[in-house]
Amino acid sequence: MTHIAKTTSQPLESVRAFLDSSHGRHFADTVQDALLSSPDMHQAVAQASQKWMSWTIGRTIQRNYGIPKGLPYLTGFVIQSAVDQDCG
Repeated sequence: MTHIAKTTSQPLESVRAFLDSSHGRHFADTVQDALLSSPDMHQAVAQASQKWMSWTIGRTIQRNYGIPKGLPYLTGFVIQSAVDQDCG
């Protein structure tokens, strides 16, 4: 959680909401894939974070979720998960 919070500049509460969301489960799958090449959990989380930060929000996700186009996936979905939790 700390690594994701530092990477996205978001509070731990937002990261927790993200990890509990369906997008967080997809992120966990990326971590699991990274564990195949590196058995160290910290390295796997860093690798997954880097991958998600390299992807950017496109028009479809912007329209469906309201996340600003161009934001890194990880940052956008961490913020959106916190918003969804507050509104839910």
